[in-house]
Amino acid sequence: MEMKSLPREAVLIVNVHSRRGEALFEEAKALLEQAGLRLIAAHAVKDPGRLQAMVRQAVAQGAPMVIVGGGDGSLSGTVDELVGKDCVFGLLPLGTANSFARTLGTPLDLPGAVAAIAGGRRRRIDLGMIDRDYFVNAASLGLSPMIGETVPHQLKRYLGRLGYLLWAVKCSIGFRAFRLMLDDGVRERRMWATEVRILNGPYHGGVELSDQADVDTGEIVIQAVVGRSHARLAWDWYAKFFRLRDRHAHTQEFRGKSFRVETVPRQRISIDGEVLAKTPATVKIAAGAVEVAVP
Repeated sequence: MEMKSLPREAVLIVNVHSRRGEALFEEAKALLEQAGLRLIAAHAVKDPGRLQAMVRQAVAQGAPMVIVGGGDGSLSGTVDELVGKDCVFGLLPLGTANSFARTLGTPLDLPGAVAAIAGGRRRRIDLGMIDRDYFVNAASLGLSPMIGETVPHQLKRYLGRLGYLLWAVKCSIGFRAFRLMLDDGVRERRMWATEVRILNGPYHGGVELSDQADVDTGEIVIQAVVGRSHARLAWDWYAKFFRLRDRHAHTQEFRGKSFRVETVPRQRISIDGEVLAKTPATVKIAAGAVEVAVP
């Protein structure tokens, strides 16, 4: 089967509020043009709230590819506009964790990411959904939304993943476990949990959490850190960060196309780093929803 080539024209939209966006916007423009892409337009966006509208406009005006530069939140917040459209999604990983780029194998350095867009291939991938909101990589409930909702921007900007870790220690002091109910339409499961990860890919927070999740399996993976112990949750992150042999000892995973997720008490849901929903919620997979540029 003949592989359809990547477009040679694109609109570039960069979140300059992201960790490295402002410094790298001009360099990204130059590298893309040097690589042979014609930029129909290039926008440095200081207000992240405008990103989705700008992507929507670019798609509506017929851009064959939209390249978004920013963190996982920027990518997740704009991908909805490409679902069902004949437009390729290109990404420049300019955030802190860059989990989506890690999942796709996109280089985290700017020249490498540009090379993937200019000389790579198309890949059709799944998206996750929380109710009607699409996301590219992962959602979570428990401690992670508390961190994402309150972490100071400057701490994240200058310390990266270490800043998240330091803030996580602070947030964990007042955090409590919750009751989790998962219903896949066939069976209901109940358990205590300290964190739940809803995975369309293996990475969350820049850490590889699952051996089962990927962007083209046609299934969503729910991974729960079971029990009520803070120490167990801390150990789970530590073991997965360093890829220890028993890194999955305290988690249970469930795979399927759709789940109803309920908690007692209600929990906020962080979607690719942005707190956008609450339980109860319906979680499902949108198989083959968009085309992305990959190496």
